Amino acid sequence: MADVLPLVEARLRTALGEPDARAAVTFLGTDRIEVLRFHEGDIVRYATLGMSAHPMTDPTAMVADPVAGPRAELVLSVRAGTGADLDKVLRPLAVLGASPQVEGLVVAPGASLDVGGPLWPGAPFTSVLVAEPGGLVEDLELDAPLDPVRFLPLLPMTPNEAAWKRVHGAQALQERWLTHGTDLRDPSRRSVPLD
Repeated sequence: MADVLPLVEARLRTALGEPDARAAVTFLGTDRIEVLRFHEGDIVRYATLGMSAHPMTDPTAMVADPVAGPRAELVLSVRAGTGADLDKVLRPLAVLGASPQVEGLVVAPGASLDVGGPLWPGAPFTSVLVAEPGGLVEDLELDAPLDPVRFLPLLPMTPNEAAWKRVHGAQALQERWLTHGTDLRDPSRRSVPLD
């Protein structure tokens, strides 16, 4: 079976350009997860590389299928130049990228992923909403029987937004962001009005 990671990195480079930095994190008992950084104007994007090396497995399955199953990488876009130390998001992103291996999670659109603290120092966000793929980076089709690699955008959520989303759902939160013209790339934005 071919290594999918060189193909994934090539797709990221085609969509986002050349990365200007990369960092790698290895967690005990897991494969290495890299985070690549890309700049486009005042937008900085962070993309995981390594999460898609293996398919995500349903945690209730008796045996993990080494071939079949969804594959994904995560992409976070944030506006730079605000004084926030955005590069500190590398470790939390690597933790999220390793979560399918560590916790047996299947990361899919609509899911909430909590990092247990600020995404970067002083960030008002402690979790992210996984958005629908296909906008920024197209899915990477792999040879059968492998599932395609999906590039899932991450939308930072404040604790209040995360709590509201648990009650009302991802679609309702996204509609509220849209209605209020929320700039989801603003690293210091306030919570959207939720009343």
